[in-house]
Amino acid sequence: QAQLAESGGGLVQAGGSLRLSCVVSGSIFSINAMGWYRQAPDQQRELVAHMLGGGRPTYADSVKGRFTISRDNAKNAVYLQMSSLVPEDTAVYYCYADVTSTGRNTRNYWGQGTQVTVSS
Repeated sequence: QAQLAESGGGLVQAGGSLRLSCVVSGSIFSINAMGWYRQAPDQQRELVAHMLGGGRPTYADSVKGRFTISRDNAKNAVYLQMSSLVPEDTAVYYCYADVTSTGRNTRNYWGQGTQVTVSS
């Protein structure tokens, strides 16, 4: 089993920045992909950015050039630096991790979500 703890959401004015953090804990053998999704009211959950263990990051077109995902494998953590925020970025942001446990079971785990609100 693994648990994901997110932090860093909040209220920010348009043009501002926020940094989201997510730390994975538990019976971890390895973490494969890690990333962030978001869900706005009355919208489907959408991929924001993700990274494989040693691969290049992938971004949604809507955040390219504004958001940066990074990982710290030593800390089992993933971060999302968000800049030039716009009201359309308002959503609940969810961290996920594809974790192989010490029991060699692999599955996706999700954080509880953190609210990001961008005011105009």
